[in-house]
Amino acid sequence: MGNRTTITKFVLLGLSETCELQMLIFLGLLLTYLLTLLGNLLMVVITLMDRCLHTLMYCFLCNFAILEIWFTSVIFPKVLTNILTEYKTISLPGCCLQSFLYFFLGTTEFFLLVVMSFDRYVAICNPLHYATIMSKRVCVQLVFCSWMTGFLLIIVPSFLVLQQPFCGPNIINHFFCDNFPLLELICADITLIELLGFVIANVSLLGTLSVTATCYGHILHAILHIPSAKEKQKAFSTCSSHIIVVSLFYGSCIFMYIQSGKSDQKEDRNKVVALLHTVVTPMLNPFIYTLRNKQVKQVFREQVSKLLL
Repeated sequence: MGNRTTITKFVLLGLSETCELQMLIFLGLLLTYLLTLLGNLLMVVITLMDRCLHTLMYCFLCNFAILEIWFTSVIFPKVLTNILTEYKTISLPGCCLQSFLYFFLGTTEFFLLVVMSFDRYVAICNPLHYATIMSKRVCVQLVFCSWMTGFLLIIVPSFLVLQQPFCGPNIINHFFCDNFPLLELICADITLIELLGFVIANVSLLGTLSVTATCYGHILHAILHIPSAKEKQKAFSTCSSHIIVVSLFYGSCIFMYIQSGKSDQKEDRNKVVALLHTVVTPMLNPFIYTLRNKQVKQVFREQVSKLLL
């Protein structure tokens, strides 16, 4: 251990080492990143500009859109820069910070999705008590708790990782500082960090998934017992978009961390699934909510008409 050199920088291999694919990958990532920013910013602006959308549901959607902007911006400006430059390095503090922000924002998304599921549960299963249960004060508290829970769960293991010695090699076969390839480069006992990560993953991923699934189980049960077909369709349309987003988000996360491994095929597969989770899903989310929501589309048309007049 004493003869090893302490690592201060890492080399990110990226999505592909083939030179011919670099520009194609750059253009594809740039396009999807810009669409992600545009779609989520549009959702935020529309929600803030129109009083018709100043409801709790759109408050949650606005926070979710802001979270998605941060989530993708933590990774992809650096990825795009690395593709254009010869030096695909990132400092140790920068790598640990990127890893912390990635997991902090991702964990916060889990809890915000739970809050949104609970909001839909109260709206559909207890409509008469909705205004009492889900007040503006409760909305602010739930959003704040989502952010704080994500921060508190991730800050301790991230701090522990930063304190560990990295003695080489310094190559990360990924396009960002994901947890698994980063831990493999630590030349010390990481049993405590792995155990802590396992517990946090179960709480944040499986714990929130079980609560979300329970909420939607009650929602579907309530919808099926609505006698009017029109009212049944209306109730289902209010939560169908959220179900799609939850399925995409949790599905990609579960697959990515179940498939994690050291073989080349698994590492390449992890990159593809991580790409789906970090770019494609955040890009699709605002379009899923807007394209399936008549009220948002109506407000968007009104705002565009005002700008053109």
